[in-house]
Amino acid sequence: MNKPPEHTLIPNTDLAAATATAATDAEPTHGVRYVIAAEGDVGQRLDNFLMRIFRAVPKSRIYRVLRKGEVRVNGKRSKPEQRLVLGDRVRIPPIRVDSEPTPEKPSNSLQQFVGGTVIHEDRDMLIINKPAGVAVHGGSGLAFGVIEALRAARPELVELELVHRLDRDTSGCLLLAKRRAVLRELHAALREREMTKRYLALVCGKWTLGKKTLDLPLLTNQKQGGERIVRVHQDGQTALSTFVPQRTFGKLATLMDIEIGTGRTHQIRVHAAYAGHPVAGDEKYGDKQCNDSFRSFGLRRMFLHAHTLQFARPGSGETFTITAPLSEELQLVLNKLEEATGKKRASDEQ
Repeated sequence: MNKPPEHTLIPNTDLAAATATAATDAEPTHGVRYVIAAEGDVGQRLDNFLMRIFRAVPKSRIYRVLRKGEVRVNGKRSKPEQRLVLGDRVRIPPIRVDSEPTPEKPSNSLQQFVGGTVIHEDRDMLIINKPAGVAVHGGSGLAFGVIEALRAARPELVELELVHRLDRDTSGCLLLAKRRAVLRELHAALREREMTKRYLALVCGKWTLGKKTLDLPLLTNQKQGGERIVRVHQDGQTALSTFVPQRTFGKLATLMDIEIGTGRTHQIRVHAAYAGHPVAGDEKYGDKQCNDSFRSFGLRRMFLHAHTLQFARPGSGETFTITAPLSEELQLVLNKLEEATGKKRASDEQ
């Protein structure tokens, strides 16, 4: 049996030829190719692997062929989040490129905006204080996100990858690996729950539960239109969130420090709502009356901020801690709440 060839990235300029090339092994195909995962591909998500190959193809089309089962790993249907291992045999179907123009790269303004949020960089990692309203990657109607903007601005970082994700409306610490080997170590730390992730959230009402760990499984449902809805359900995945109150603003709200032991979709938002104290400004799981009341304090977004990451630095094991400060917008909301509730306390004492 012939030794399978090592995987080689296909040049962006040769996409049409690439999709017409025969498979890399002896099996006859009709435009289908087979690629063997090499050392540099180990640990990469299947969707990101395909996006590296088909950079000129819209992400929606890549996810479509994944849903249809046209992409297979070792002969089996595979999900976008599946991570490759050395020697995996990936079936890649021909992917048609539409005639309509597709933006080639993020705008210069987006590149500069995201590039200006970097709060730490070294030879292994890059960390930004992600602004609210910016997605971490393109998709769901958005052409580009943080990762595409940074790759365009820093083309020399050919292995730049997201280590984890944040919701589009969540701000704060977002960690990216600059090398594939570092990415694997950081993903291992996440899987083994050796990475501490802490958030600040303003929740509706006065929290009276003290320090509270919620161990509530979460189930994600895919609704029509692609919208994801998460709920507490016994058939869901394990999800751990520890809530610690930091400041109370009368009966209006409580500022919480939240540490998550797992990284499920919408985890903090669903747990907080289930506890009866939804995150202020959360339009999906929150309370409309509560959200309306906080607009008078200047809150125009969801008050959820990833403020601290702590983990062992890849290679050395040295403890690394990074904190992202609150935006001026959120700090101003807290100041206005403090002023309002402080005046009310003073009037009650008179």
